[in-house]
Amino acid sequence: MRMSLQVERNAAVAVVTLNRPDALNALDTATKVALRDTLRDLAGDPAVRAVVLAGAGRAFCVGQDLREHVAMLDSGDPAPLSTVREHYNPIAELVTGMPKPVVAAVRGMAAGAGASLALLADFRVGGPGTKFLMAFANVGLAGDTGVSWTLPRLVGPAKAAELLMLAEPVDAATADRLGMLSRLVDDDEQVLPAALELAARLAAGPTVAYAQIKRQLSAAAAGPLSDALAVEADAQAVCGQSSDHRASTAAFVKKERPVFEGR
Repeated sequence: MRMSLQVERNAAVAVVTLNRPDALNALDTATKVALRDTLRDLAGDPAVRAVVLAGAGRAFCVGQDLREHVAMLDSGDPAPLSTVREHYNPIAELVTGMPKPVVAAVRGMAAGAGASLALLADFRVGGPGTKFLMAFANVGLAGDTGVSWTLPRLVGPAKAAELLMLAEPVDAATADRLGMLSRLVDDDEQVLPAALELAARLAAGPTVAYAQIKRQLSAAAAGPLSDALAVEADAQAVCGQSSDHRASTAAFVKKERPVFEGR
């Protein structure tokens, strides 16, 4: 039986691939549990310095597996009513709190929780065939997997309300213009290679600093300037004690190229 989630290591880059191509990588329970647990493991693995999220086949991820969802509801199983708390919320917290960069290779459709998952990443690479669809309202649901937090920060609150309520697809060019994509390549076949190239560059960088930058941006998005300044001061103290900071400043003085070890 094909595993619904695959993890491959490429030096310091971990590639996490949703592997249900026949279902357009829809998220059934087994896949959600595997994704949650895998992200938790990668977050704590010092050998991993960047993570790539990808989907097998022609779609990134179309969100919740509605066939499984409906079957559970019809059988009286309460599991669908707890999946947000048990699966989607932890996944959102693990991606945004990942102490290393996360790159989403968004090839094809990213819908519902699949779109939310892509938007959680620090970087999103797409191609001509990339589409986002905030499909929740089409099945009588509100957003989940952090989309109410990420989408307004990327496109603004008014546009976020439009995308969530009207649930109309967003093509690649529009997504790029709105800031939903970090990079738009010319060929769908180049989406994953471009994401891997970006992740490799990040994996060779100052991992401690990247973690603190993510922390700073998260804090600044939710609080006043005074809170942001306090986090900045603490983050700089953390970075200042890192081996990478000391080595890179010494290299700068010597006019040498710094080599970051991620610690």
